[in-house]
Amino acid sequence: MKTLIVYAHPEPKSLNGSLKDLAVSTLESAGHEVRVSDLYAMKWKAVVDAADYGPEASSPLKVALDSGRAFETGTLTPDVRAEQEKLLWADTIIFQFPLWWYTMPAILKGWVDRVFTYRFAYGVGEHTETKYGERYGEGTLAGKKALLSVTVGGPESHYAARGINGPIEDLLFPIHHGILYYPGIEALPPFLLYRVDRITDADFPDIAKAWEERLLTLESTEPIAFRRQNFGDYEIPSLQLREGLEPAGRTGFGLHLRG
Repeated sequence: MKTLIVYAHPEPKSLNGSLKDLAVSTLESAGHEVRVSDLYAMKWKAVVDAADYGPEASSPLKVALDSGRAFETGTLTPDVRAEQEKLLWADTIIFQFPLWWYTMPAILKGWVDRVFTYRFAYGVGEHTETKYGERYGEGTLAGKKALLSVTVGGPESHYAARGINGPIEDLLFPIHHGILYYPGIEALPPFLLYRVDRITDADFPDIAKAWEERLLTLESTEPIAFRRQNFGDYEIPSLQLREGLEPAGRTGFGLHLRG
């Protein structure tokens, strides 16, 4: 298995840093190939601008069209091309990050914004009366899996169904479904650690054991069962879920899960 770890934390000695290092050593010891994109160490540029798209960038800038043209002509900036090549190389992608303000750190969102370009991660496939592009289960990155390894400051009860912060599944839905599944990546159930500011050195061996167990079962873990776009569950072109497919009592994001 070939694994790309995209790591987003500014402190190498943090819990996130330790989990990243443990992932590398565990997977390599099991015979897997591992590459790491350490975004802070790379001083990753987090903002999209015309410089990403070469000398032919339009004025005014048209991000989708310019990114697609630059992708197809090989004129994307080298740092973006390198990350796209890593994604194509990988079988599995691990995203290691803290939950900040209910989502990923800005540097990681900037990695997504710049790397997931038009004609690479979206805007692929045919658009007809029966097919609305290749996305949500299809696309350039179909067949790959991803795991979010997320550290959370608050207690787990705050992120439960009745918790004040909302269910953690809902907070991560835009990442699991909108960023990963959209270009075809199947999202595995996340690895979550809560109340991390209270974790001590004495707690880490148990955390490490649980993390190692998850890492060594990546290939056998069933992904989150999102519905595929072009396989009959949605009306096209409205992309509304067909009547009668919603499980009893399920609403919101849960409608897009099979079973």
